[in-house]
Amino acid sequence: MPNDWKSAVEFDQQHIWHPYTSLSHPSPVFPVASASGVRLKLADGRELIDGMSSWWAAIHGYNHPALNAAIEDQLKSMSHVMFGGLTHKPAIDLAKKLIDITHKNLQHVFFADSGSVAVEVSIKMAIQYWASKDKPKKQRLLTIKNGYHGDTFGAMAVCDPDSGMHHLFKDVLAQHFFAKSPNQDEHDTEAINDFEQLLVQNHLSIAAVILEPIMQGAGGMRFYSSAYLKKVRELCDKYDVLLILDEIATGFGRTGTLFAYEQASIAPDILCVGKALTGGYLSLAATLCSRKVADGIGGGEHPTLMHGPTFMANPMACAVANASLELLINSPWKQHVDNIEVQLKAELKPCSNINSVKDVRVKGAVGVIELHKPIDIRWMQPRFVELGVWVRPFSNLVYVMPPYIIEKKDLSQITSAMRQIASEII
Repeated sequence: MPNDWKSAVEFDQQHIWHPYTSLSHPSPVFPVASASGVRLKLADGRELIDGMSSWWAAIHGYNHPALNAAIEDQLKSMSHVMFGGLTHKPAIDLAKKLIDITHKNLQHVFFADSGSVAVEVSIKMAIQYWASKDKPKKQRLLTIKNGYHGDTFGAMAVCDPDSGMHHLFKDVLAQHFFAKSPNQDEHDTEAINDFEQLLVQNHLSIAAVILEPIMQGAGGMRFYSSAYLKKVRELCDKYDVLLILDEIATGFGRTGTLFAYEQASIAPDILCVGKALTGGYLSLAATLCSRKVADGIGGGEHPTLMHGPTFMANPMACAVANASLELLINSPWKQHVDNIEVQLKAELKPCSNINSVKDVRVKGAVGVIELHKPIDIRWMQPRFVELGVWVRPFSNLVYVMPPYIIEKKDLSQITSAMRQIASEII
């Protein structure tokens, strides 16, 4: 590694916090000099095949000419302008696109600057809706265990309180209701009965249900049946609570449909999207809601939704999001995702016979190896780098969400590395 990089990394390790790490015992970091297609080029010249899409966002890969052009063109006119009292065409065009590609009930868009903030906004929308309906006691949320919705306080409060990452803050977070987490069995009556029982007992105080549809992400990379999600929608209607779906991880094709809720043939009252929205170029998210929710809030005693991030609807982020959605919709994305799913199933299946492996599961362009024991990130991360791939495991999970453009041979190198590492664990 060049000397200037060595000193830079030393400074990094001493002074810069990375996600979910300790400053006193920092995990190893690998300096990236450039990225193109599905490859990350490290400062020492090594190239890694990216299996993570930079935390599920870079679905088109890196340094894409169409997305680069969108950023460059927008930069010529303005990089940013406040959204308070002003508007601009990239935001209007993006709102139109999001309304066009989501369920017809979703007609209103609030732009946020991160997924966590989109979740915060969805919670505020739900509570304000019921306050406007003269039901101010409906302020709590119902969700399922093993969920993850972000790292800000409102979002942390609906993450799993026991096995999640935020148990340290449990006593200062808002207290909500947590139902048993469902599984892939469409006849899993125990989970839905537990969910309904909580609604029966508490629906007068519950403003909304919030779920990650079909796939729970950072809470455990768990998949569950569309039948459960369909029943949840029915129960929300029956007990008069709103349904918030967090598709920040699942949206834009990752689970095999453009949005995961489509697999249950339902619609949410409020929808959160982010991550892949800009193709991994800039931070941007959105909260969409139905006319019912928007009119409910607007018709109340306090019709103003009191939220407004400084970088709300940033023009460059909206411009590249427009380009990314055009790129996605006009590509054979579903065929790409289906091909990835078939290959992941075939190439990860042998891992089921490895002693260290508890479970292997695949959904869309998501492949998961669940181990019996928590991983040692200080050993495993450098080992993946030695094998020429970038995979970022956590807890007891080794998983991949590659860019949709990945070629078969590159994906095979990733799955081969996953099998190799699983076999090396004692």
